[in-house]
Amino acid sequence: MSAPRDPPFLERRSYRRRRLSDAARLLPILGTILFMLPLLWAAGPGGTTARSGLYLFGSWFVLILVAAGLARPLTRAAEAARDDRDATR
Repeated sequence: MSAPRDPPFLERRSYRRRRLSDAARLLPILGTILFMLPLLWAAGPGGTTARSGLYLFGSWFVLILVAAGLARPLTRAAEAARDDRDATR
């Protein structure tokens, strides 16, 4: 039996940048799921148009806030990566 190998080393900054970009890529999928939920409510009893409309605008607003929250660290990470590449040249 072979000896266990050490896990690969991932730099913390690049790891966080990848996870942030993964979260940004999943945001449209989350938005699609959130926007489809009122269609399920309409199939059941008690689904009102006003409630669905408020839900849609509320979830839209939350998606905007999450996107803005992700954009700031992603911008900083991209600038840091660009500075690192320029420093090595």
